[in-house]
Amino acid sequence: MAFEDLYREVILRHFKKPQNFGPVSDEEATVEDENPTCGDHFRLRVELQGDRISSIRFDGRGCAISTSSCSMMTERVLGKTPSEARAMISEFLGMVQGTCDPSDESLGDLAVLRSVRDFPVRVKCAGLCWQALSKALDKLSA
Repeated sequence: MAFEDLYREVILRHFKKPQNFGPVSDEEATVEDENPTCGDHFRLRVELQGDRISSIRFDGRGCAISTSSCSMMTERVLGKTPSEARAMISEFLGMVQGTCDPSDESLGDLAVLRSVRDFPVRVKCAGLCWQALSKALDKLSA
């Protein structure tokens, strides 16, 4: 299977059936973020139990890139500590911005979004939920 086909398959799977998608209540660690250029608008809620992310959900609307990125992100950070999640945020944003090149193994399905760096207008789409996660973690540590 060519990379392009894999890219489409993974993106479309997460866009059509996003993981951890559904109603989000307005709680302490709920944040909203939007990309007015593309029309993406998401709310993200993160809960900790002990020192681990025990629940993460999102709702809203977005393009295939932003929705898929958010779906994959929720899968990857569930069960992680806030510091592990912050490292993933840095690694992912660096990858799509072209400032670092993490291994495919550390990113899982998220690695298919590596090519977003070639389309600057899509970098914000891919990174939107990751920036929301950073804000939610800030709220939880305050």
